[in-house]
Amino acid sequence: MSADDLKEIAQQMVAPGKGVLAADESTGTATKRFDAIGIESTDTSRRDWRELLVTAPGAADYISGVILYDETIRQEASDGSPFPQMLEKVGILPGIKVDTGAKPLAFASEEKVTEGLDGLRERVAEYVDLGAKFAKWRAVITIGEGIPSRLCINANAHALARYAALCQEGGLVPIVEPEVLIDGEHTIDRCYEVTDITLRTVFDTLHEHRVDFEGMILKPSMVISAKGASDRAGIEEVAEKTLRVLYRNVPAAVPGVAFLSGGQSAEEATAHLDAMNKMAPDAPWQLSFSYARALQGAPMEIWKGEAANKEAAQKAFTFRAGLCSAARNGEYSPEMEKEAA
Repeated sequence: MSADDLKEIAQQMVAPGKGVLAADESTGTATKRFDAIGIESTDTSRRDWRELLVTAPGAADYISGVILYDETIRQEASDGSPFPQMLEKVGILPGIKVDTGAKPLAFASEEKVTEGLDGLRERVAEYVDLGAKFAKWRAVITIGEGIPSRLCINANAHALARYAALCQEGGLVPIVEPEVLIDGEHTIDRCYEVTDITLRTVFDTLHEHRVDFEGMILKPSMVISAKGASDRAGIEEVAEKTLRVLYRNVPAAVPGVAFLSGGQSAEEATAHLDAMNKMAPDAPWQLSFSYARALQGAPMEIWKGEAANKEAAQKAFTFRAGLCSAARNGEYSPEMEKEAA
């Protein structure tokens, strides 16, 4: 795949009004979420859940791509077609998570580095053959007493850059995801400081590894107070500080910034995205979304693994995706939430 092809796919991923659904939960994570609401977790039930989402009437109006897990990209949909082929049939790009998870960093056990570079060139080639158009790699940055260390930030930036270069070489658009975790008690200002140095280091390292910024997507966390902070920042401050850190560190050549929800409620993640698009309608990048739980939470509670609940669950999913789409255009308002009732 040429550099121009990668750029075109990256632009499709952040097409106006659309965002990416993160449905790449590992089997263990998916099982925990299913167990919490009484759904038996099997390869079939996990496939049925993901298929329910992407085949919801109108979903393709709001969802440009879906990040899949290794299990799902190899499965057949209920109509017998390979899952990536089924996605493309409804107008959605198939993607794939290629990292193998965050593991304790040597000599810094409170911090983590994401693994999965071994054999990645070969896995990228296989995923391209299976129909993937883009990939994702998540790095985890924890804020705490004396952390993150430069060791942790540098190690994760290096892994992200090597991953991104291998993806572009092999024909996949890389989603670069440096997540500054919302866990803890830190202030929004501390989150800003950590996000600033993390993004600066990531983009310096991407440049060193010759990654083409026009053929990638950034998936960052928002600059936000920790969940346990005593005085959490409001919507406008989150939007303002997040935009400020992007302008300081993200090259204009990057087609889009697709935020992760990172532990926020669906309403909170939607409102923050909307505020940013209202504040910066002429930003050099598309300000989009790549949410997991913020899109899946309500419909999963409705579905509960029961076929009879499928239509209602799909309506809930499309409703939330539609609100995220409105936020992409700076056209969301909290009153719109009442329409779900």
